Amino acid sequence: MSNDISLPIAAPMARTTRSPIVEAQSWLEGREFSAEMPLLNVSQAAPMAPPPLALRKEMARFALEDDAAHLYGPVLGLPALRSAVAARWSAIYGGTIEQDDVAITSGANEAFTAVMSTIAAAGDEVILPTPWYFNHKMWCDMQGVRAMPLPVGADMLPDIEDAARLIGPRTRAIVLVTPNNPAGIEYPSELLTKFYALAREAGITLVVDETYRDFDARDGAQHILFRQPDWRDTFVQIYSFSKAYRLTGHRVGALTASPARLAQVEKYLDTVTICPAQIGQHAALQGIETLDAWLAEERAEILARRRALEDGFAPLAAKGWKLHSTGGFFAYVSHPFARPSSEIARELVEKAGVLLLPASFFVPEGDKRGDRDLRIAFANLDCDGLNTLISRLAAFEG
Repeated sequence: MSNDISLPIAAPMARTTRSPIVEAQSWLEGREFSAEMPLLNVSQAAPMAPPPLALRKEMARFALEDDAAHLYGPVLGLPALRSAVAARWSAIYGGTIEQDDVAITSGANEAFTAVMSTIAAAGDEVILPTPWYFNHKMWCDMQGVRAMPLPVGADMLPDIEDAARLIGPRTRAIVLVTPNNPAGIEYPSELLTKFYALAREAGITLVVDETYRDFDARDGAQHILFRQPDWRDTFVQIYSFSKAYRLTGHRVGALTASPARLAQVEKYLDTVTICPAQIGQHAALQGIETLDAWLAEERAEILARRRALEDGFAPLAAKGWKLHSTGGFFAYVSHPFARPSSEIARELVEKAGVLLLPASFFVPEGDKRGDRDLRIAFANLDCDGLNTLISRLAAFEG
């Protein structure tokens, strides 16, 4: 394969950094890990187990018995799944969501790129709290959209007044993620309402990515944005079935927005994927209809792992580590060493058998938090595994 760097590459793409997940995985090349110290991979927040057996059997039945499983479907997704999402979201949030407000996408990332393509173009600006979700920043860079960093405070939450000062004539949207990726923090409902009001007053769009909603520690609705009488004019929500039902390989997400915006999204989806995969959509529908009890158990397990990390953090705190926030699948921590997190993360692979991500992947170049912070995607470790992780990090001398 040629690696000729003289190939003509469009400037925005050439300026876009490599995916942090791909970069981190490259640190493992040529390495072997012993049985005594197997690799602890806490770099990626994707379920590492397949869907529950009952769901896999239903997916297999659908693939074998229904010809529609192998054909193109509606660009915006199966009507039955769109209807089920609308009904479920209406019940969860206490608002009114119709089938025509919902599109099914090939994962939450496609939901984001699709809707952002209707919101911002080259030369426009989008406000992203930092630390940001790297794929959101990568999309901005690829499109020539300027990502305006909004640094969070010590509580890992963005400040509404700081955001207001960033809004200018080219600002098109504010993008929030809750539970947050990478920090894990769960945004208070009151804060989301303030951001909604700010976006509405400024005439821009508020995009809220709720990929990890099903693992929020709070019961009930996480916000009241769908209860706003004119929410369709301002608010867009993104969701992922991949995390809820372990459908990462099947790529199923959902986008909730006004029908007028989805009419534009449809153009994008028809150009990129034509339609979401039928088997994955069928699985998502089965999940909504039959897996509430199973999903509740999954949530309880993730919350138990979160508590285990929080409760077991004392040995790290004694060594100068700091736990800033937890939630969803993530913990955001500071290390006590003089060297930058980008060096510490690579050395942890070699000396501790731990793969995690440095905060330099989540902040603008030159941001000092990138030097001291790390992201731990803890959801794929059980409580014993988390204890091992803490022990290895505590033993690491940097």
